[in-house]
Amino acid sequence: MLTDRAKEILAGAGEKMQDAVDFLEEDLKTYRLGKATPAIFNNVMVDYYGTPTPLFQVASINTPDAKTIAIQPWERNMIPKIEKAILDANVGLTPANNGEIIRCIVPALTEERRKELIKKARATGENSKVVVRNARRDAVDLLKKAQKNEGMSEDTEKEAEEEVQKITDKNIKRIDEIVSAKEKDILTV
Repeated sequence: MLTDRAKEILAGAGEKMQDAVDFLEEDLKTYRLGKATPAIFNNVMVDYYGTPTPLFQVASINTPDAKTIAIQPWERNMIPKIEKAILDANVGLTPANNGEIIRCIVPALTEERRKELIKKARATGENSKVVVRNARRDAVDLLKKAQKNEGMSEDTEKEAEEEVQKITDKNIKRIDEIVSAKEKDILTV
């Protein structure tokens, strides 16, 4: 039977691991795959009166068709700043405006770009796995300290370590699934 302290350590580790998985999912959404999606601009920050502000907070972003992203700023004077932010963010798109709306045409991916994206997705997945493994190591260290200093029984500590390993395995498997699905998405022409 796990003690409250062991459950607390497990919950903390599980939360850190889940954060790593969530971050991976959000990061992979920003990859430009030859299809128009507003998520490409998730990390674009615009200089809004001296304050770096996410693009989606200063403009409406939509996709009128599969290859076009339309950005409608809330204020017309923001158009040059939004264009600069898109270029600075290096998302691989060139903005063009008609005085009211900024349009970005999403080009088809080249074979070379697909390979780069797959490499980048795998590297991001590996980084997420490192975060998960670090959370596991921290949890195991806390459990050992709890056994040594707080009087947790050895059986409880071992049982909690096994639980930490199960949570770790589940999250590593989920990361592999997410990366593999993204690779399949990247390779789909």
